[in-house]
Amino acid sequence: MNEVSYAGPGEVSQVGPDEVSYIGPGEIGCVEQGAGVYVGQAGVDGAGNGGWLLGHFMPSGVDVRHSADVEVKWGVHPAGDTRAEWVTGERRTALLVLVSGRFHVELRDRTVVLTEPGDYVVWGPGVDHSWLAPEPAVVLTVRWPSVAGYKVAAD
Repeated sequence: MNEVSYAGPGEVSQVGPDEVSYIGPGEIGCVEQGAGVYVGQAGVDGAGNGGWLLGHFMPSGVDVRHSADVEVKWGVHPAGDTRAEWVTGERRTALLVLVSGRFHVELRDRTVVLTEPGDYVVWGPGVDHSWLAPEPAVVLTVRWPSVAGYKVAAD
């Protein structure tokens, strides 16, 4: 079995018999090794798609990241970043995990403040929400199922 690991930003090194290359820093790209495998870098790959790495919005048929079942986002937020509008009529379940910084998830009846790496919140269908980053923050969001209709210009 081959192992693929990152040597640095935009570079990949691989242990094993197959040669692998990676598109340079700041470019959207991947390392593909066999059918159905995608190896990437969340900050690079998500930069051109609002942070989204996997979901119904990825190219279907050829991209293993296309899924109607789940969405994954690597959210990098500068201080003061906020969602442009509340999500209402939510039909999905979501898990949001703080990777770094501080992040607020606004719910109609409370504000959940995530302060330590690994802090997380889960909400289900019917829970209206918004968010804000009072300081620079990185969060990982997983939502299911993957459905269209929630994108806003600032998201």
